[in-house]
Formats: sequence, C-alpha cells, structure tokens
Amino acid sequence: MFKSRTLFIALLNRRLTCVRNGDWDINSFCTMSEGPRDEVTTKLLKRTNEENDSAESIQTTKRIKTEEESNEEEKKYPKRKVVLLMAYSGKGYYGMQRNPKNTEFRTIEDDLVTALIKSGCIPEEHGTDMRKMSFQRCARTDKGVSAAGQVVSLKLRLIEDILEKINEHLPPQIQVLGLKRVTQGFNSKNNCDARTYTYMLPTVAFSPKEYDTAKIGAFRLDPETVQRVNCLFSLYKGTHNFHNFTSQKAPTDPSARRYITEMSCGKPFLCSDVEFAAITVRGQSFMMHQIRKMIGLVIAVMKGYVTDDVIERSWGQAKVDVPKAPGLGLMLDRVHFERYNKRFGGDGLHEKLEWDSEEKKIKAFKESHIYPTIVETECQEGSMVSWMATLPIHDFEATTADRQDGYEQKPDNADIGNDSG
Repeated sequence: MFKSRTLFIALLNRRLTCVRNGDWDINSFCTMSEGPRDEVTTKLLKRTNEENDSAESIQTTKRIKTEEESNEEEKKYPKRKVVLLMAYSGKGYYGMQRNPKNTEFRTIEDDLVTALIKSGCIPEEHGTDMRKMSFQRCARTDKGVSAAGQVVSLKLRLIEDILEKINEHLPPQIQVLGLKRVTQGFNSKNNCDARTYTYMLPTVAFSPKEYDTAKIGAFRLDPETVQRVNCLFSLYKGTHNFHNFTSQKAPTDPSARRYITEMSCGKPFLCSDVEFAAITVRGQSFMMHQIRKMIGLVIAVMKGYVTDDVIERSWGQAKVDVPKAPGLGLMLDRVHFERYNKRFGGDGLHEKLEWDSEEKKIKAFKESHIYPTIVETECQEGSMVSWMATLPIHDFEATTADRQDGYEQKPDNADIGNDSG
C-alpha cells in the first residue's frame, strides 16, 4: 500500500516539475495522462480513497462504540456530587495538589485521579482536566505532610462497591475511607469552616540549647516545661497578621490575617524508646508553611535563641526571620463543616459531614501508616535534630528596612482558604 502511494506521489511530482521548468507543456501532460499511465493513476487514486474511507469508517465505528458505552455507563451510573474522606502518608510525595503539566514530581492527587479512572468512577478524558469533575480539596498539604481527615469534593459515577474498587488501585499509604452525597453547589474548600492539624515531634526539640541532642532517647519533658510551651502556643490564638509565617507575603496583604482558635501541646508519650509529643492546632485556614513556622518559632524561644516577645513582634510590619520546622511530623487531622451541617445536615436529603462511623478506620490508618512513618523516619534520619542545628544562623532581629526587597516578588498562591499547613 505504501509503495504504491509513494510511486503515485513521485509520478505527480515529476509531472508538475516538468511543467514548471517548461520541459513539458500542459498539453503533453494532458495527452500522456490519457494513456495506460492514466489507468495506473486512476487505480492508485481509487485504492487510496478506499483505504482512507476504510480507516475513517473504523475510526467512526470505534467512536460510536465508545460513545454508546459511555452513554450506557451514564445511564447505569449517573454522576453525583460527593465528598471523599481520604487518609494518606505524605512521605515520598510532593504534597497533595496535582500539577498535570509537571509529572516529574508525584503528588497524592496524581495517584487518586489514576485510581478514579481505573475504577470507572470518572471518564478517562477527565483525568487531564479536573474541573470537568468539579474537583476541589479542603487543604493543599505540603511536601511530606500526611493526612487522616482530608476531604475532596467532586462529581463521579456511583458504581457498585465504589470504595473497594477505588482502593484497589491506590497504594497502601493512600486510602479512601468514606463517601457522602452533598449538595450540587458544594465546594470542599469554600464550605470548610476550620481545619485541625497535629504535629508530632520528639520532645528533645524543647530541650535547652546546651543539651546533647545525641542523647535524644534519654530526654524527658517535665510538666513545667509543657506548661511554658502551652503558654507560648496560646499567644497565637485569635486573629493576627501572619505575613512573617509564609513566603513573599507583604504585611499589608489582608490575606495574611488568619484566625487561630486552638493550639496546645499534649502529654508526652514513648515510641521506640524516644519521647514524642503531639501539638494540636485548629484555625479557619492556614497559609503555606504557616504551622511549621509557628512551631519553629516557639522551639527557638524555648531553646533560648530569642525572647518570647518575638511572637507578638512577628505580627507587626518588621521582618522576623522565622525558622520553619520539618514537615515530617505534620498531619491534617480533620476538617470541619459546621455551617453546612447546620443548614443541610437535617434537611432529610443530605447527611452531616461528620465521620463518627469511620473513626475506627481513621485510627487504624494512623497507627499503621502515619505514626510509624514519622517515628521511624525521625529515628533514622534525625530531621528534627538536624534542623535544630540550623537555628543559630537565623536573624530574629532584622528591621523593617531589611524587608523592602522581598515584597517586590510575585505573591505566593496561599490565598484565603487555600490551606497548606
């Protein structure tokens, strides 16, 4: 087929070249095309047309078949607006949010979308444009950050045994634990009232700076130190200007003001002969790196690198070089939809977005995938101890004048409600 087509094209090109060069007048061209050679040309044209018609027919048949199958799926499993409760260990992932233009860095959403396609919950063509399924996440967790209560909203086909089929195509460190129907206009980010995070760290982080961190297993946090830590964390409660707790955010930017309702350190506990503690923080929303910087600054105060007045000073116009604690111990624990629940939770058509029946699965996932990863990685790599060694290089006393150049940069994308932790 290809040989015949090549000969035909060569013949035509030769004739046209001769005409252009004057070696062959148009009358000769017409005369020669009437002979036996014209019969060959006619046959080649006919064969080419037949092949093109056949290929088009096959493509049309496939397209019609695909559309028919899609229509059948739509009739059997129509799309519905739902929320999915997700849990995942963030180690090895570059955060939650997907970037279809950059496949080099794998995210949680990359694996989730792949599983939704393979399970038949969404059409394959929707995988490249998540807007087609009205996809939205509650929080854009950063690189390495885990979650036990992430919630995403989207439209999908309610196939049979949907959770089992989705999870079949997910790695063990990512699981969908629950599903609920929601209103058509529901948006998991905009309808979320608050987020609760926990941060798990070895208590040696609160040791005096003279302490030998090589003896991490021997350190124990006394009640008086826990009380002082909680006094510092309580200063964050309320609405403050957290422009120093993220990147490239001017002090005059209204989106830097965030509302914190709770922040405290819990009772210490032992894991693998190392003492850990969990810090809980709840707020309306958080900017990129905000929680890690809030914790990092308190650690710097506790270790004596700066006085505790730095916290209130950081809310002013001046620059404060706030250290950012490692991302390893941070986990999105749960998200809250109190206004939505009050308005729609009792209308007889929709459920409250609460996950009491999934609590056992959430706890099991934490204990099997999140906590062990944090403890093992900390004990093996010592991310907290390594980070503490960088605290002396931070300049906590910078002035407003030092701030000017940084605000000429492009603002980051941590807008109000775009929670990152």
